[in-house]
Amino acid sequence: MKTRIAISVSLIVVVLAMANLFVSHAQQAAGEPTQLTGNGAPPLSNPLKVALLKWYAANQVPTEFPAGPNPVGVAFDGANIWIANYGASTVTKLRANDGATLGALVTGNAPAGVTYDGANMWVTNSADGTVSKVRASDGKLLGTFPLPGVIPWWMTFDGANIWVPSSNKNGNGWVTKLRASDGANLGNFTVGNSPAALAFDGENVWVTNSGSNTVMKLRASDGSVLGTFVAGQPFGVAFDGANMWVVNQGTGTVSKLRPSDGTVLGTFTVGGSPYGVAFDGKNVWVTGSPELFELRASDGKTIGFWGPQTNTTGVAFDGANTWVAGYNNNMVGKL
Repeated sequence: MKTRIAISVSLIVVVLAMANLFVSHAQQAAGEPTQLTGNGAPPLSNPLKVALLKWYAANQVPTEFPAGPNPVGVAFDGANIWIANYGASTVTKLRANDGATLGALVTGNAPAGVTYDGANMWVTNSADGTVSKVRASDGKLLGTFPLPGVIPWWMTFDGANIWVPSSNKNGNGWVTKLRASDGANLGNFTVGNSPAALAFDGENVWVTNSGSNTVMKLRASDGSVLGTFVAGQPFGVAFDGANMWVVNQGTGTVSKLRPSDGTVLGTFTVGGSPYGVAFDGKNVWVTGSPELFELRASDGKTIGFWGPQTNTTGVAFDGANTWVAGYNNNMVGKL
């Protein structure tokens, strides 16, 4: 199964790996002014805090719940967990406090990524080369938008726009900037080979180019490339409020980068084929084939390790618990 997770330089292998292994309504902080969401919805949340995944405390009940076939992407909307089920072309919505299933929504073929914009959930339809916008409150499909390439995977939100990776048939990649309010294409920016995942650091957008062994930093305002940094077949990427964390599938490691200049502050071995990464406010969680690691963000020390009987893919934090997608057992764990 490890070979299913590996992402190669060629798009053919990327398609096979992704096709077989498959990788948030925030409440206002007390005393902060109400602010419109990034898509013009009624004042429900602070979009910049949503983009930086600054959530509130929730209930803690460690357990696991059914998802759809082959869950890949996971996201939190401030109250519920959304799961992209690659094998069923559905997105499952679970209530975060008790895991109750609130719906299974059809968006497009082979959904892979889910990202929240403060009012709506965005879903990449990896087999269709599109991204869909779904109203989080009731699951209504608000629009589906084309991309310049194929196999869109994990997106990010910058407080106003959705950023989506895709590639052409040769693996040459783009990142597309969509206005969250209406899905308007604000630009397609050339990146490396086979871009897989993105993260926002409060000012810039970071993209992992799994096929060219690089991580790129783009200025969010205009998509200009501000830096290109060497990595080891990178896939998942996350921001911890101070530094970027990059999963290196090719070397079985996770690297911690300084956002200002891309300097590697540490590289930590997790083994196997690491996949996704998320920050819980203190520690960094890394999924993979099939191990799950918890690393201390301050120094990268492993403080938790699990060997579930499944490959783990998407991972998200809900303010109190970490949610992990189990690709093979069609479950999502709440830790």
